[in-house]
Amino acid sequence: MLKDITIGQYFQGDSFIHRLDARTKILIAIAFIVSIFIADSFIGFGILTAFLVLVIAVSGIGFKPVIKSLKPILFLVAFTGLINLFFTQGEVLVKIWVIKITKEGLVAAAKMICRIIILVAGTSMLTYTTSPLELTDAIERLLNPLKKIKLPVHELAMMTTIALRFIPTLVEETEKIMNAQRARGADFDSGNIFTRIKALVPVLVPMFISSFRRADDLALAMECRCYNSGVGKTKMTVTKFSHVDLTGAFVAIVFMATAILFRFVF
Repeated sequence: MLKDITIGQYFQGDSFIHRLDARTKILIAIAFIVSIFIADSFIGFGILTAFLVLVIAVSGIGFKPVIKSLKPILFLVAFTGLINLFFTQGEVLVKIWVIKITKEGLVAAAKMICRIIILVAGTSMLTYTTSPLELTDAIERLLNPLKKIKLPVHELAMMTTIALRFIPTLVEETEKIMNAQRARGADFDSGNIFTRIKALVPVLVPMFISSFRRADDLALAMECRCYNSGVGKTKMTVTKFSHVDLTGAFVAIVFMATAILFRFVF
C-alpha cells in the first residue's frame, strides 16, 4: 500500500503539459478543484474526467501512476460513499431494519465518489508534471502581493515544496522500517483493524526519528550553503507566460465552464 503513494513525485518529460508555466498549472489546478465542487451532474463529472484523461494522455506519463495514486484513498472513498448512501433522506428504495437506502442517497454517494476520485487524480498531475523547484518559484510568485502585509511568502513556498518533496522519501523510509520489523517477526497483515494499528506502533518511533534526522540534515545543508530566505536573490531562469500557457488555459477553461454550465443551464 505504501508503494502506491505517488503524490509528490515528479516524472520528467518534455510534453505540452510539462512545458506549461508552473503558475499556469497551479491556477488551472485551483480552478479544476473549484469546478469539481460546483459541477453537480454526472454529465459535468464526465466532462471533467474527459479533460483529465486528455491531460494524462498529452503528458505522456500514462495512466498507471494515476491509478496507483487512487489506491491509498479507496477506504476513504468507500467510507464517504457509505455515509452518503445510508444517511441521506429521501425516497426509500431498500429498508433493512434501521438501515435505509434512498434514491437520493444513491445519487449523493455516486457524486461524492466521483468528486473524490477526480480530485485526487487531477491534483496529482500537478506534482507529476512540475518539478519541486518550479513549484516553489511559482507559489512564491503567485503569493508575491502578500509581501506587502509582511507575510513570509518565500518561507511558505519553501515549506510547501519541501513537504511535497519528502512525501516519497518518507514513504520509502517507512517501507524499509516495516520490512526490517517483518524480518524480526512483526506481523502487519493479519488480525482485525485494531490489531494492525497496534502492530504499527513499533514503526512510528523509528519513522519519527528518521524524519527529524533528515530535517536536521536538510537544515544543516541549507546553512552550509548560506541560505538566507531569498532576501536579495535573483533568478537564474526567469519564467514568462507564453502562447503555450494561453492555449492550455483556454482548453482548461472551455472544459471547466462547460461542466459548470450543465448544472445551471441543463
